[in-house]
Amino acid sequence: MFNWLTDFFHTRRDKLRPRAPHIERVAAQNRYALNPPLDIHSARVYEGSPWVYVAINRIAEAGALVPLKVYRLAGEKRIGIENHPLETLLNAPNPLTSRFELFEQTIGSLELQGNAYWFLAGDERGQPREIWLLRPDRVTIVPHERRIVAGYLYEINGERIPLDALEVLHFRRWHPADDFYGLSPIAAARGAVLSDRHMADWNRNTFGQDNGVPAGIVNIKDFISDTDFERVKREWRGNYGGAARRTAFLRGGAMEWQHIGLSHSDLDFLQGRRAQRDEILNIFGIPVGLVSENATEANAVVAERQFIERTLWPKLARIAQKITQDLLPFYGADLVAEYDDIRPTDAQARLAEIRTAYPLLSINELRAQYFQLPPVEWGDVAVSPHSPLNPALNLPPTHQGETSVAKSVLDELAQWERFALNRLERAEPGRPFEVTSLPDELAFEVSAGLLFARDRESVKSVFAGVRAGL
Repeated sequence: MFNWLTDFFHTRRDKLRPRAPHIERVAAQNRYALNPPLDIHSARVYEGSPWVYVAINRIAEAGALVPLKVYRLAGEKRIGIENHPLETLLNAPNPLTSRFELFEQTIGSLELQGNAYWFLAGDERGQPREIWLLRPDRVTIVPHERRIVAGYLYEINGERIPLDALEVLHFRRWHPADDFYGLSPIAAARGAVLSDRHMADWNRNTFGQDNGVPAGIVNIKDFISDTDFERVKREWRGNYGGAARRTAFLRGGAMEWQHIGLSHSDLDFLQGRRAQRDEILNIFGIPVGLVSENATEANAVVAERQFIERTLWPKLARIAQKITQDLLPFYGADLVAEYDDIRPTDAQARLAEIRTAYPLLSINELRAQYFQLPPVEWGDVAVSPHSPLNPALNLPPTHQGETSVAKSVLDELAQWERFALNRLERAEPGRPFEVTSLPDELAFEVSAGLLFARDRESVKSVFAGVRAGL
């Protein structure tokens, strides 16, 4: 064996192999099986565990709201395509499913089963005409030694429907022990889910009809006959009894009841359920601050940011890149699918970066790099480093008071300030302010400042800083 390996590695290759030598062995090892190696109880866990339901719904619904855009690559640039056929198809994927439902179910399947499948129905041009989501528990992958995946089988009531590999788009999570199927987070959360479920069942049984603690005890100290004892119980329960809680009866005063179980307080029941909740949510990537009743506003904001950056955005990137690789080639080359970047930005850090770039870049370069705005005629000059928030305005000089031009500038600044303050109270941004008298340089500075203004005080400070520089 050693001599064989020595001879094999003695000669170095001068070029890469055209095909990975292990692929055929992988396909041979994972031969066709009648049923996919998935956890068939995942759907029951989703229905029976409130925290699994909350976690998957939060991720699926949030991801379904993010727009997916198609771009054409031109070198390093991405050029947006208005109303690309794929975007039109995703808006109405099939007669029974909306865009939101398609992505909600796709992301939910990935979280629940670790796999999601789209079936593509084509038109006469060979492009997708409809997209149907397939249930992962019904899909079986058929390996192939050469093509890796020969196709898929979709089983319904014992009938197996063959699907070609070209017709199916397979999204999957990483599975360290499987070459074809993804791993669901429920597999890692199984212990916490079962513990939480058992605690919930124990709590329900504790307060069940047969395990309720008596509301009170009627202790008859003097000895009475059985007939009188039954009569007293019957009259008491007839006048004061109820179905919710029971009353215990003792006679003679010599009988004593002793509780041998552990109470909710002894078991620290609430803390135990919180620990199970936190573990389940952490496995799914849901910060506890999003659901905790004790979270402050600052904690909730940080939790939402962590959820978007570390949980939701990677999941969206997985879907977008799979669509780029396997679906967009139907429409041509040099196309890429990307979600709108919903990751929150640090407004103060971005403003500091723009301030640092002022002495180094021209106005047109600032517009293109930070605001994705087209160039303007006056934008080839650099911004004055002495006024990081206000470039040279080239306003007409004033001698014995404000000129009419300067006065109109101040009036329009006041109008714009009122407009910006009123827009803070609206749910939607609405139309932009129409600039008529302000120089382009000043309008650019005000617009840049308002991008980072989130409350009334910050809006007022933008206009106060501009007025101070006039």
